[in-house]
Amino acid sequence: MQVILLERVAKLGQMGEVVNVKPGYARNFLLPQGKALTASDANVAQFEAQKAQLEAHNLETKKEAEAMGEKLAGQQFVVIRSASDAGALYGSVTPRDAAETATEAGFTIDRKQVALIAPIKDLGLHAVEVRLHPEVIVEIELNVARSAEEAELQASGKSIQELAAEEEAAAEFEIAELFDDIGSAASDDEDLAAAADVEVESDEDSAS
Repeated sequence: MQVILLERVAKLGQMGEVVNVKPGYARNFLLPQGKALTASDANVAQFEAQKAQLEAHNLETKKEAEAMGEKLAGQQFVVIRSASDAGALYGSVTPRDAAETATEAGFTIDRKQVALIAPIKDLGLHAVEVRLHPEVIVEIELNVARSAEEAELQASGKSIQELAAEEEAAAEFEIAELFDDIGSAASDDEDLAAAADVEVESDEDSAS
């Protein structure tokens, strides 16, 4: 099926190009999204008549996207989720979650602009593309953690595995200290018992 593109479409073509696409892709995405028209003589003529206007609109929206992209690129957004000790999420983080988190932080993003190949299912830092415009794509980072404190540690560069190892080492240290305290207490008791025995023997010697 042939369509004429009304804007640049990644891996397909530039505005004004007539391209061949699968009918399902055209009917389910390109046409309803207003990204293309069927390449009939009437539609091609209509595009040519509106070409200057469409190009001017595209340039304006591109400039707006670039301005927003300068502020958005490289931003990190925290997403709090429940997860196992191994870091697997009980659920997943979707494009909708990413868009809502960024919007709450003051950036107006639609979930359709968030390019996630698959939902995020693990704790950690995840790079995500945001398509603000067909020609403006920026990258943000989602910091998926179980708490704000854990998110801060992840942001500093520590992985869930490193955090878990640190917690395990701290727990082992506490247990070792506990046994040291018990050992010291037992040693003190033995010293006291030995001192008492010496005292008894001294008293018996004095009595004889």
